[in-house]
Amino acid sequence: MFYKTALLSAVSLSFVSSALAQEEQTDETTLDTVIVEGSRLGQAETEVGSSVTIITAEDIDALGFDFAVDAIAAAPGVTVNSNGAFGGQASVRIRGAATGQTLVLIDGIPVNDPTSSGGSVNFARVDTENIERIEILKGPQSTLWGTDAIGGVVSITTKRPEKELGGSAFAEYGSFNTFRGGASVGNSNDTGDFRLAIVGTSSDGISKADENDGNTEDDAYEALTLSAKGGLNLGGDARLSANVLWTDAETEFDGFGASGFGDADNVSETEELSANVSLTGSLFDERLENLLLVGYADIDRQNFNNGAPGFGATGDRVLYRYQGTLGINDANKLAFGVEREETMSGDEDTSIDGVFALYEWQAAEALTLTGGLRVDDHSTFGAETTGRVAAAYNPNPQLTLRASWGQGFKAPTLFQLSGGGFAEPNPNLQPETSEAIDAGIDWRSRDGCVEAGFTVVDTDIENLISYAVTGYFNEAEVKTQGIELVGRVVITDWLSVDANYAYIDAEDTDGNPQRRIPEHSGDVRFNVDPDGPFSGNVLIRYNGEEPNNATSTVDSWTRVDVTGSYDLNETVELFGRVENLFDEEYQQILGYGTPDLSGYVGIRLRY
Repeated sequence: MFYKTALLSAVSLSFVSSALAQEEQTDETTLDTVIVEGSRLGQAETEVGSSVTIITAEDIDALGFDFAVDAIAAAPGVTVNSNGAFGGQASVRIRGAATGQTLVLIDGIPVNDPTSSGGSVNFARVDTENIERIEILKGPQSTLWGTDAIGGVVSITTKRPEKELGGSAFAEYGSFNTFRGGASVGNSNDTGDFRLAIVGTSSDGISKADENDGNTEDDAYEALTLSAKGGLNLGGDARLSANVLWTDAETEFDGFGASGFGDADNVSETEELSANVSLTGSLFDERLENLLLVGYADIDRQNFNNGAPGFGATGDRVLYRYQGTLGINDANKLAFGVEREETMSGDEDTSIDGVFALYEWQAAEALTLTGGLRVDDHSTFGAETTGRVAAAYNPNPQLTLRASWGQGFKAPTLFQLSGGGFAEPNPNLQPETSEAIDAGIDWRSRDGCVEAGFTVVDTDIENLISYAVTGYFNEAEVKTQGIELVGRVVITDWLSVDANYAYIDAEDTDGNPQRRIPEHSGDVRFNVDPDGPFSGNVLIRYNGEEPNNATSTVDSWTRVDVTGSYDLNETVELFGRVENLFDEEYQQILGYGTPDLSGYVGIRLRY
């Protein structure tokens, strides 16, 4: 019933919006051209045909986000769960998909952890200081990016070099004896460019196990991140580029003991590296753009339980990629390529060879059609074929109608194949697969003061990999239906309001809801930016009740954060934020604590 209602609503909204658009005789506003790099075709956001959320460095700065997980949590249809603040394991779920069913890219390199059970990424350690933008492509994206992209893709682009010699430095201090600081320097000229950056974080933290359950021991967190990015211009349009991102983190954590879940003297040390070298250039009068890339991602983890070595693991991923993008004419574009990915964890290894082709056809001035096909050959499971089609229709600058259908797959991880601890290996595991439709409408007024978007989604995931004492196994499918609403209103020259809401119904074939997926969630953001040196934001975040297991749930919660900044001059900026303004007691995962009312202040120098 819900799905039929949502579809009828979408159709009705489309007709109403189309009628309104036809009544408007002037086009006072045009849509900004935002290129979606994750589409692999260099498409404008209005041409992609499916739902995409883009978070810029400006958005991150305005809301005072220190870690990527906080920024991603603000996207509609995205759920974040963390087993404790300050370095705890933070997972991301897109539209009801499991955390390991989201492919994460840093500068185009897959960084999903090959040593974890489901191949997820801990977003709690990804510092925002080096992030230029985050793209969240929702729904299956395996035709574009191969394995792991069942629920969607989170593509992180690190900051580009400065246009001229310069950089910045900052320092921040706040609650729980938390210090964060860093500096960057960069330059660019006709020969090439570079950017170097360092960021460090140290905090006494809070108890990972909820303090309301009698836990009093603070769990500290320390991290250091180094970033290097640059390139050489080789003549013509040829360019040699390289990126390196390295993080070393140490976090204390709690766990289960003889008396149950509570304070424990446990420490996790993690070292992560992602890097790539690429060569770009064009042929045939710049009609064929070419990319050759070699990428590498590595993770080294070691846990200590009461001082004694516990679980430890190392893993890495090596990627070889060629992509060609051919501009056939103004109306037709073809992207094609081959990839090989080699994954290693301990003594186990796998490889996947992929070949893909994506085609964009401007069927009319206002209509963009996109189709794609990909074949991946897994060293253990053989060939897997995925497809994707999408359409975007822009009858005028105020209106976009879009729809897409796509498939995804995820090969079992090495951890699952090797059994993972006490579980027995299961060489008969089959890849998880997904199929989804995504349809929506985006509209904004001629003066740009009002924007609205509506999306309806329907996803089917099959061969879901689950765990029991005896090992890993494939089980029945999971069906997800939902809607996403986004809106923006510019009230005055200095005040605007952004809002989003998501309804997600994710159940297995027996009608059991999926763990840690709220049916209802949403954000409201008030943006204050008057003429002068001051700007500020108020972010209200709501997360509905979440199933934890068959017998327990995590209560709903609402949190309010306030941020502000003051420019003393062009060089010096003061900033601060208050988190959990009304001291809400809440949990993201049952039994794990979250910070109470807290505050942070800092200074930034630009040179």
